[in-house]
Amino acid sequence: MSREIRKILVVDDNHAVHEDYRKVLEPDAEDGKLKQLESLLFGEKKPTTVERFQFAIDSAFQGEDGLNLVKESIAAGSPYAAAFIDMRMPPGWNGIRTAQEIWNVDSNLPIVICTAYTDYTWEEIVAELPRSELLLILKKPFDNIELKQMATSQSELRQLVEMATLSRQEIKVAFGK
Repeated sequence: MSREIRKILVVDDNHAVHEDYRKVLEPDAEDGKLKQLESLLFGEKKPTTVERFQFAIDSAFQGEDGLNLVKESIAAGSPYAAAFIDMRMPPGWNGIRTAQEIWNVDSNLPIVICTAYTDYTWEEIVAELPRSELLLILKKPFDNIELKQMATSQSELRQLVEMATLSRQEIKVAFGK
């Protein structure tokens, strides 16, 4: 069964964190081979979970690079379903600045700010990033299930926001407003 692939952008200065995202969100070819061997040895097993879609991870190690990937994805007609952005990425932009710049290019992109620190309160973050309906906070170290749930819900949110935007545009055209 073929599943839809949804692109996720990870912006974090720590290379190991990118691998953590991949382990949780991307299908692993070796895992597929292992399941085939298990099936041959032990017979068919019913899957414990049924995912409607898969994730493909693109990596950026600084905010500016993440912004460039967002621009490229839009130009290619294949925007990201969600972005996970680290709060601290020295020497470049922090997560708030990165999210601001990305939303200047793609205002419908759901963003998850990831942090191990309490540099900012929710109120301070929302004051800088007023699109709180498209914003979540994920504390590091993250739980694998929380990460998968956020990727799933945020990528679904992206689909819903785009459908609503299209419906609003159709209404404006239909009523000349």
